[in-house]
Amino acid sequence: MSILPQHKYYLTRSPTHAPWHRNRVICPATTITPKPKFRPNQPAIEPQLVNPPNLVTSVSIPPVFNDPSLKSTWSHRSWVATGCVTVLVPLAKAMVGAAHSHIWLEPMLAGYIGFILADLGSGIYHWGIDNYGDGSTPVFGNQIEAFQGHHKWPWTITRRQFANNLHALARAVAFVVLPIDLACNDPVINAFAGVCSGCIMFSQQFHAWAHGTKSKLPPLVMALQDAGLLVSRSQHAAHHREPYNSNYCIVSGVWNEFLDKNKFFEALEMALFFKLGVRPRSWSEPSTDWIEETESTSQ
Repeated sequence: MSILPQHKYYLTRSPTHAPWHRNRVICPATTITPKPKFRPNQPAIEPQLVNPPNLVTSVSIPPVFNDPSLKSTWSHRSWVATGCVTVLVPLAKAMVGAAHSHIWLEPMLAGYIGFILADLGSGIYHWGIDNYGDGSTPVFGNQIEAFQGHHKWPWTITRRQFANNLHALARAVAFVVLPIDLACNDPVINAFAGVCSGCIMFSQQFHAWAHGTKSKLPPLVMALQDAGLLVSRSQHAAHHREPYNSNYCIVSGVWNEFLDKNKFFEALEMALFFKLGVRPRSWSEPSTDWIEETESTSQ
């Protein structure tokens, strides 16, 4: 019979996956401690610690108020200026050609078709980068990563400076439209190319305005949104609600109701799934990377 307090040690681990700790437990003084029996043929068994698998996943760092990545650089401004020139050139050539030929209806109709198709193109592109690929995807990886971060912190687009927001699309427009500027003098083609490419290049600004508040938006922008010429705040807000699979178009939003009602994107997803076996992100439960955080929560 032992007459002194007995001390026993237990290995425990904190709930936050901290290193193993050695805790001491004091037993009552009347604890009976039988003497261990020695067995020469029995191998000694030493306790071993087994580390569990790492359950910690990477967590995205929320942007700060004055994040340098949201500011424009001279490179961004140069590309936006280049894109604007390549867009203005076909528009000017279309107007001059229409004035010389006295044909106005065809170029105006071509410009309207360009405006409508730019909205459709923005929706298809937006749907693609929202649902497929990741940051390591060639060519589109940065855009995919940026749009996924946008779903978590949508307010950052209103903090992003103008050229910072548009430079990627401006660069793409410059390379695509420049050959048309140099080779084409048809006012109809120039009108279509100028309006369509201009709407695509500025679609990210239209997108930013759709996240703005009435108190901070210019009256002209609010009037264009209310008239349906720019994507409205209420329409685009539906895209940022679960399950994040509707209202993809961000120029005027004129295609959104038609595409969603006729399940256009669902049909594309099924076709890609049966052809390539690739599942879109919209088929899965939204992860924490897609759940929106407000500006105050992030800061």
